[in-house]
Amino acid sequence: MIKRSLFTSNEVNIGEGYDNIIMAIESSCDETACAIVKKGREVLSNVVASQIKTHAKYGGVIPEIAAREHLETINPVIAQAFEQANLKPEQIDAFAGTAGPGLVGCLLVGLNAAKTLALIYDKPFIGINHLYGHISANYLNTDIKPPFIALLVSGGHTQILNVKSHSDVEIMGETIDDAVGEAYDKVARLMGLPYPGGATLDKLAKDGNPNAYKLPEGKVDGYNFSFSGLKTAVLRLVKSFDGKDLPINDICASFQECVSSTLIKKVKMALNETGYNQAVIAGGVAANSEIRKKMFELEQDGIKVHAPEMKYCTDNASMVASCAYFFENSYDEIDTEVFSRVKNKVK
Repeated sequence: MIKRSLFTSNEVNIGEGYDNIIMAIESSCDETACAIVKKGREVLSNVVASQIKTHAKYGGVIPEIAAREHLETINPVIAQAFEQANLKPEQIDAFAGTAGPGLVGCLLVGLNAAKTLALIYDKPFIGINHLYGHISANYLNTDIKPPFIALLVSGGHTQILNVKSHSDVEIMGETIDDAVGEAYDKVARLMGLPYPGGATLDKLAKDGNPNAYKLPEGKVDGYNFSFSGLKTAVLRLVKSFDGKDLPINDICASFQECVSSTLIKKVKMALNETGYNQAVIAGGVAANSEIRKKMFELEQDGIKVHAPEMKYCTDNASMVASCAYFFENSYDEIDTEVFSRVKNKVK
């Protein structure tokens, strides 16, 4: 991939096959992150400043508060990333930032910081789709290569992806209502669990009976998903106890069993259709113990399964830097704008 510097006549070679060092910034939601990655795989620094404690008292992320915290944190995070990598800005080959999807006010902080660095040091700027950044987390510190089926599960998205190459990704199916992470958080809230609900629910499920309650699987054709009906079923189950002590562990385990089984069923369908022998999981919910376990059980059928290290599952900038290295995309312009929702499929 050859990208021309946006500010001079110099040409800079960036992408697979080149010995590039890319700095990236991620600020799509409630983590301010900066990382420096070499050749798309070798993490030289990875700094993440989380806002979980700030938003916990509200039971969820408040966009305006998140954006203000990004503004306060962005410069120290960038400085720490350079310090960890023992590099100077002049040694960076390109700067990247998350363009979307995400919270607009939050995205603007990180994207503009990355653009500013690119302008100051006269280097290319690359805007990244957050979702394809999550896929790229699988390339960090590994030698895995496409093609493979990717299960992308996060707070805002649930997708089955056919990753044909680094830059050719087909969305085979996605949720038609709640994303997996969203469903987890809403169900956790129904039972009065603290924020972040998904992680708490996962822990409680380990001590519960996954077959205690038969919960309905969303009947959706093809590779699409639906979790709103499951959420309603859990609400009715909780209300049925009418003030009595809730068997929280069993409800959590039963909910998690239904969700994880539904996801893996669709992954198997996609593997059978494509004939691939590789599958990966990506996104914040990739850290979920049961979903992760069921994915790796596919290895019993001869499928090579990969999941990112836990620290690269949740939002981070290393995955964004890797994506900037491997993915050819349409956002490599200094006037790239942020977007809150997915614009279109990557091809």
